[in-house]
Amino acid sequence: MPLNTIKPAAGAKHAKRRVGRGIGSGLGKTAGRGHKGQKSRAGGYHKVGFEGGQMPLQRRLPKRGFKSQSLKFNAEVTLASLEQLGLAEVDVLALKQAGLVGQLAKVVKVVKSGAISKAVKLNGIGATAGAKAAIEAAGGSLA
Repeated sequence: MPLNTIKPAAGAKHAKRRVGRGIGSGLGKTAGRGHKGQKSRAGGYHKVGFEGGQMPLQRRLPKRGFKSQSLKFNAEVTLASLEQLGLAEVDVLALKQAGLVGQLAKVVKVVKSGAISKAVKLNGIGATAGAKAAIEAAGGSLA
């Protein structure tokens, strides 16, 4: 195939739209900007959320709530999931490897949801009052 016969695919190349070049081009006079108004003028535009001077929506609505950035470092584990895990000693690393808490978790707490029958020793993991009582009743301990 000679190199001088190579052409781009049909429709891949198209001429740039030249506006304001006379009535015959179809984009003369107002150059596709319509008549008058802020958007028709050079340099005339507005910021995102601007409503023509009316109080914008994000300022009309009340401020509400707050999302703590420390939440992603906290995690909860249930008694039922500890039971399923079946380890004698549990620490944060073991829970991460088992996929029970996220990889970012630093503070882990056991909550009383479900029941536990095996003795489990917790290292570096907190527990609610009810969960602590259930773990100690099953013969486990918190360190």
